[in-house]
Amino acid sequence: MAQPLTPPLLRIPPFPGARPPALVRGAAIPGGAAGDSGEDLAALLKDARVGGTYWGAQPALPPAPYRLIATAADRFEIHPANGDAVRITGPCDPWHLVSGASEVSGDGDQALLVVAALSGVPVRCPAGPLAALSAGDDDALHQILAEQVGRIQYADPFTGEATSAAAAIALCGFWRALIDANRSIDAAVGFGRWKQPTAAPLLWGGRPVVFASDAARATGRKIAVWRARTAPAVLAALEAADIDLVEVEDGFIRSAGLGADCIPPLSIVLDELGIYFDPSRPSALERLLAEGDFDAATLARAARLRELIVDQGISKYAVGGATLRRRNAKPHVLVPGQVEDDRSVLSGGGAVRTNLELLRRVREQRPDAHVIYKPHPDVEAGHRSGAIADQAALALADEIIRDPPITAAITLADEVHVNTSLAGFEALLRGKPVTTYGVPFYAGWGLTRDLGAVPDRRKATRTLDELVAAALLRYPRYLDPVTGLPCPPEILVRRLAEGRSGTTDGLLVGLRRVQGRTRRLASALRFWR
Repeated sequence: MAQPLTPPLLRIPPFPGARPPALVRGAAIPGGAAGDSGEDLAALLKDARVGGTYWGAQPALPPAPYRLIATAADRFEIHPANGDAVRITGPCDPWHLVSGASEVSGDGDQALLVVAALSGVPVRCPAGPLAALSAGDDDALHQILAEQVGRIQYADPFTGEATSAAAAIALCGFWRALIDANRSIDAAVGFGRWKQPTAAPLLWGGRPVVFASDAARATGRKIAVWRARTAPAVLAALEAADIDLVEVEDGFIRSAGLGADCIPPLSIVLDELGIYFDPSRPSALERLLAEGDFDAATLARAARLRELIVDQGISKYAVGGATLRRRNAKPHVLVPGQVEDDRSVLSGGGAVRTNLELLRRVREQRPDAHVIYKPHPDVEAGHRSGAIADQAALALADEIIRDPPITAAITLADEVHVNTSLAGFEALLRGKPVTTYGVPFYAGWGLTRDLGAVPDRRKATRTLDELVAAALLRYPRYLDPVTGLPCPPEILVRRLAEGRSGTTDGLLVGLRRVQGRTRRLASALRFWR
């Protein structure tokens, strides 16, 4: 094998706070056999647009054509047909740099030469392991890729297990797609300090993420906003400015612990159209469900993810494990409570604005059922509104359960009745009939019995795995709490199931829990009086 490229062509981006192991385990596969041909690797690399510092800057370039010279690592000269040479320093996206080049030369960046050859740009490299690229023929490029990419030993950074060159390229492509989606975001507003360490890697576009607390610091053309945590005056100033606002919210597999206890999210969603829980306007998730195309491989992956979530007892905030016994022979109907001033209730709840009203409507629908009410964990923790005195709840429900995880309650239930709660989605994953009284994101697609005013926009009929593909595979972003790298959802589910959530009960979490218990006690005394 020729002398290996240094650094290797495939690399893990330097996501903020990440602590990953190396992607490359060794210089060559023992025995020298390549798993993929150079031609196949070329196609994969071009499709993923990875190699070198693919997360780097994309500076303004002179009009094409121009000659590009890599004078040293992260140092480039661009010589346009007319005008003075342009010098660029710092890590740059090689695919961007070669986009208008008529020729690329220099030995300061080997990855740049490979990317140029992949892009069909003539390369001048008189010596070294890439000298054959100067010939300009595909056979030479494919031979180099077979040696410099195909015969390298790779390790999956999440599992540590050996992986193929094709899988390593796909993973780098996954990161590139996330980085490219973030490049236009100039600042982030409404992110508490405790959220920033896990949000930063998911918002990173190759440059430091600017977390701003006021409109003056939130400069740029596109701002990521956590609306519920942004001061009204700041939000008003941003909305009045000529700025594109991207809504950010927790993902549907969030963490092992409550956000109200300041447990940082391991999953978020970004939405440039609206937000998933507001049916008054379209959202990116609604568009995926209305118009998205899901191939067989995606649906098979969605089915496997759904089965993994159910098998491991994963829900938004916790990992389940408890088993509940049936109380009697009546149909068991679970009613998950919600935070009454939560934006999902205010925007999607319609006429149902309180947990007591939800219980009243459920009892009207199911007068002969054994109705089980489970208060929302944020309400139980004392942080949010929505508490009902037990006496009032039991006038409509047969039972109140608090401690068992929502997954155990769903497993027990024959039906789940919700306002807009995510528990309805979790019930669908577990094959339970779901009735909606508000308009959650999963209503209106033929999977639920809907009593709320579903928008006419939702005309498509979707399968459960199509819903999972949209809501869990395509819409959110996930962070691996072990490596600090953005990851596929399957990795986060396994980490949570293993108890490796990366969360610790620090001072802030402890103070929030004490505060919640104090509020809960005060609320109980008020009801008792």
